[in-house]
Amino acid sequence: MTVEVNSYAHVLNVDQEITYFNQSPDSISTLVLNDWNNAYSSIKTPLARRFSDEFYRGFHLAKEEERGSTQNISIIDQNELPLAWERNTIVPDVIHVRLRKKVGPNQKIVLRLHYLVKVPSDMFTKYGYDSNDNMVLKNWFLTPARYENHDFIKYNNENLDDIVNAVSDFDLSIKVPKKYTVTTDLDLVASDENYGFNNYNLTGTNRIDFSLILERKPSFTTFKTKELDVETNITDSKLTKEQKALIIECIAHYANTMIGKYPFDKIVITQTDYERSPFYGLNQLPSFISPFSDTFAYEIKFMKAFLNVYLKNSLAVDERKEAWVHDAIQIYTMMKYIESNHSDTKMLGSAANYKLLKSYNLTNIDFNEQYSYFYMLMARKNLDQPLNTSKDRLVKFNEQIASKYRAGLSLRYLDNYLESTVVEKSIREFYSNNSGKAIARENFEAVLKSNSPKDINWFFSTIINSRKAIDYKFSKVIKTKDSVSFSIKNKTGFIVPVPVYGLKNGDIVFKKWIDPQAHDSVYQFERQDIDKIVLNYKNELPEYNLRNNWKSLKGFFPNNRPVKFVFMKDLEDPYYNQVLYVPTVEYNLYDGLIFGMRLHNKTILEKPFTFDVTPSFSTKSQTMSGSGFVAVNQNFRESALYNARYVFSGSYFHYAPDATYLKLNPSLQLRIRNQNDFRDNRKELLYFRQVIVNREASAIVPTNFVENYSIFNAKYFNTKTEVTKHFSFMTELQASNKFSKAIVEMSYRKLFEDNRQVNFRLYAGAFLHNKTNSDYFSFSVDRPTDYMFDYNYYGRSEDKGFFSQQLIIAEGGFKSRLGTNFANEWITAINGGYSIWNWVEVYGDVGYLKNKNAPDQFLFDSGIRLNLVTDYFEVYLPVYSSNGWEFRDNNYNERIRFIITFTPKIFLNLFNRKWF
Repeated sequence: MTVEVNSYAHVLNVDQEITYFNQSPDSISTLVLNDWNNAYSSIKTPLARRFSDEFYRGFHLAKEEERGSTQNISIIDQNELPLAWERNTIVPDVIHVRLRKKVGPNQKIVLRLHYLVKVPSDMFTKYGYDSNDNMVLKNWFLTPARYENHDFIKYNNENLDDIVNAVSDFDLSIKVPKKYTVTTDLDLVASDENYGFNNYNLTGTNRIDFSLILERKPSFTTFKTKELDVETNITDSKLTKEQKALIIECIAHYANTMIGKYPFDKIVITQTDYERSPFYGLNQLPSFISPFSDTFAYEIKFMKAFLNVYLKNSLAVDERKEAWVHDAIQIYTMMKYIESNHSDTKMLGSAANYKLLKSYNLTNIDFNEQYSYFYMLMARKNLDQPLNTSKDRLVKFNEQIASKYRAGLSLRYLDNYLESTVVEKSIREFYSNNSGKAIARENFEAVLKSNSPKDINWFFSTIINSRKAIDYKFSKVIKTKDSVSFSIKNKTGFIVPVPVYGLKNGDIVFKKWIDPQAHDSVYQFERQDIDKIVLNYKNELPEYNLRNNWKSLKGFFPNNRPVKFVFMKDLEDPYYNQVLYVPTVEYNLYDGLIFGMRLHNKTILEKPFTFDVTPSFSTKSQTMSGSGFVAVNQNFRESALYNARYVFSGSYFHYAPDATYLKLNPSLQLRIRNQNDFRDNRKELLYFRQVIVNREASAIVPTNFVENYSIFNAKYFNTKTEVTKHFSFMTELQASNKFSKAIVEMSYRKLFEDNRQVNFRLYAGAFLHNKTNSDYFSFSVDRPTDYMFDYNYYGRSEDKGFFSQQLIIAEGGFKSRLGTNFANEWITAINGGYSIWNWVEVYGDVGYLKNKNAPDQFLFDSGIRLNLVTDYFEVYLPVYSSNGWEFRDNNYNERIRFIITFTPKIFLNLFNRKWF
């Protein structure tokens, strides 16, 4: 390639010659070239759809000049004849070049290409140009895709760093403005300066890809180790160059020893490499509170990025389908490095030394144990996926974190089971035999199997190729003075080896590996004066539940775990019954400030059984109040119905200054998803509950008092949400002895390229029967009575004043107070809005309703919505409605409606949705 860089327009002018050597047994009539830079060209590409799917707005709203593309492509053959090329709609990020004649086995063809590369902004993926016109170039040129199994491997760019190029030799001549320096892992052949430009001639052989960074101010430092030259700009201003040199030397040597010799003389490790795949947890901590030393933090950051580049540049696996091979070797190597060099380091570093944190399991577990917890976070959510799942089908948290960690954990598990360094030997052999070659996972499997003294087919069928949960527990434990015998219950039915430990006073007396073959197999060991037997004590096996893995051999209550009280949140500790406590403050108009103590057992990992109770004291009413629930969570791993949740909840507060309510709510939630695509944002939910309410009589709110009632409620939700569009459908049935209702609700939102959005909501409801004599259970036009006590009203019984202006978008959803407030037969309403500038929107509501002994009625309103923080802080300013012009009276301030929410869970959901 001959490349000329236009740094102002961020354009690369490319003249390119490809000599394609057909090393396959097939004759090729069409040559496929990867063109991943073109993925940035529009909001309709697979990359754009993935951004939307993960709730990233930046690309959709970007300016045209900030997006990238490949333009003006022309291709000719060695006879100077033009060749036709095309894209298809399924895989638009490759181009198909139609050859004039087939290229047979062991034949070559030469193509000459010319094209312009518009480099995208780095704000989308961290690749591209930055605000200072520096460029980190990645997947920017046209290059042959790998040919394998009688076809080219064709993938779209979905921001996964998994392009599958043919292994190639490169000759690159690049011309850059004099103010720029070039950093690359290609070999420099020559350089010269000419008319304000620097010219570099670079070469590389037997490569999959190469790094190319153009900078106005050099940021890279070169470190010469015994193994290879390392150029890096990973930042840490607190370390000297000498300190960094020692760390880099140590890591390079370790990789060389553990994995094998890097096939090139130089490697480039960028800050971008680390930021795109950081060490999660470590990267979330501000430097001023980091519990790790500066040297350790830099060591982990550098090693994570170094191993990633090391493996990707030298082992040419199909990263889209077989990324677990790289991930397993990378994470396994990191774990072994920590064991060798930092065996005493805890997950939260020096925080473990603080007395206030001593009781937290989070601070006491070893550094390497966090990998298991990150994986188990997804397993307990029933969102884990098989390691051989294609990367483009992985949930983001799995793709970035959990699946990588599980791959490393799985390799460590195999290593512990086989012992005798079989896994380390296999890694070195695999790397040595396949470095620089196009390889498949079968190569790695074959090496592991050939070196293993035991049958390990189960490892690939169960651990790698499935998401089968593994969960063992003891049953029928019999102890004597000299021996202990037991059988093991396999709770999930998937048989893999498991270690059993004998402990005395917390010290390991013996460890044996068991290969369970039958459910009733009995195992016997010498007692050796042990007081406890534990399965999977060191968590070698990635097991679903560790809380049922031990039996005490003393006392009458063999599994009576002591209770441990912990402030705020903690990781699950399998050897204690944890009760977490946290002070709470709530508010409503009638109870005033509500001070409580929340007691619960919800650790970071989800549990089958949870409780959460908050006894409270209301300062204004001077009475006790509170809320709570108990829940049983049941996951189904092999069906579209993936979760059932059985809950009994209750709450007790004031609904008026002089009256309380008690709500009891047994319920069942059934969650449904696309079993074949966990990334599908469509979610379905069936919700059944019985709402039991006991209200005290109030002298202040006496109108048509309804004391006690019970309502059966069934709902079905179907929702699909992305950043560019949202659609939801809900249908509902309510039934009691006095009334029954049928309800349908739909909502739609669309975000346009100019950052304007339109939203609609349709609500339709009708009474199936109605024997009530008040509007307490009627459909509300503008302010629901909330007879099932679902909404967070701060003054639920107010009909005037500030608290009466609180808006809950439910039922009719009107913002203006109109002459008719309720409908006791049926109602249909449409709420709509359109953004006109940033957070300023116009809204409008129309409705048609019917009351008994009254004609049908049409209502409408309109106004301005200030959408300051969606669902948290919104203000509605009515303008015109069925009342006429809203601002004509002096009391206009009483017509303003607002949404104010103090529920952190809403903010948490905004974060969670892009990961899960």
